[in-house]
Amino acid sequence: MSDNQPQQYPGYPPREPYGSGYGSPYGESYGESYGNGNGNGQYGGDAYGHQDAYGTPPPADPAYLPSQHHQATLASEEPEARQHPQPARPAAPAPAPAPASTAHLAPNQRARLEGRSPIIPPGMQPAALTAVLAVLLGLSAQLARPVLAVPVVLLQAVTAAGWFRLNGMWPARQGIALAFLAGLTTDVALLATDRADAPVVAIGTLGVWCAFVLVLQLRNRSSADERMYALTAGLTSTALAVLASGQLAAAPDAVTVGAAAVAVATLARALRLPSFVSVAVALVAAAGAGIGAGELTGFGTPGAVLGLAAGGCALIGLRVASYDYPSRFVHMTAGVALPLALAAPAVYVLGRALG
Repeated sequence: MSDNQPQQYPGYPPREPYGSGYGSPYGESYGESYGNGNGNGQYGGDAYGHQDAYGTPPPADPAYLPSQHHQATLASEEPEARQHPQPARPAAPAPAPAPASTAHLAPNQRARLEGRSPIIPPGMQPAALTAVLAVLLGLSAQLARPVLAVPVVLLQAVTAAGWFRLNGMWPARQGIALAFLAGLTTDVALLATDRADAPVVAIGTLGVWCAFVLVLQLRNRSSADERMYALTAGLTSTALAVLASGQLAAAPDAVTVGAAAVAVATLARALRLPSFVSVAVALVAAAGAGIGAGELTGFGTPGAVLGLAAGGCALIGLRVASYDYPSRFVHMTAGVALPLALAAPAVYVLGRALG
């Protein structure tokens, strides 16, 4: 069979020679000229139904094509990724800084650094010192006023130093000296006068020494706020030192009863008990100590009222000495002296009223 003669295959209609197609008029339909209605004609496909070389690009190299399994995996994962997007992972937190060691710090500094309560009670050791000083006052009161003046002077010195240190002013030598001299002057004046004249002596001495404190602050070259703060601390310390002289002006039996109540109240308050329970126990113990000391001295059962009042004043003094992260020095000065100093006016007034 010649190559120029068109071949015929079974199942396909015979094809016309190329010459007859060019000789036909342009009126024949598009489907007849270029193939059947499906677009597979002379230029659309050969007799085998495959596309010719002009209809498809050359096949790609199979080595560079993704496998069917990989395509199926990507096709199945893509809708799931769109439906369930993965949340963005949060950034890893920065490592926390290593906590600094606080073992070398004082208890009050450690409490301030850790943000704990600024109220730190003095504890048992200052309470024991307060009890010792109270015993000295109670025993010396039964002897003579000049003997009683010795523990009173000691109380005034510790009160003046402790108050300035409690307010963060140290050494403050001039302020402490003025306050102590005010108390000492009051003691001398009380020894030279009658007990009934104690209020006049205390008020007169306090007025004179307050003027001295004002003159001292006029020489201060600090800022206005610092001068006002120093003036307030100086006046308060002077007033406390003068009030402590009330132990010297009160009746001897009242001093003994009040000293016993203060000693027992401070020791009871130092016990490791809940706050409200500790206060209640301290007040009951102070009243009981007042009754016991009253029976020993002849003051009688009114000693319960005097002991309760003195114990309450002592608890107020302990609370003041516990404020604002106090140091150990504050506890050993203000924590020792303030309970007895604040109880002195109650001892003097109730001693005269109940005795």
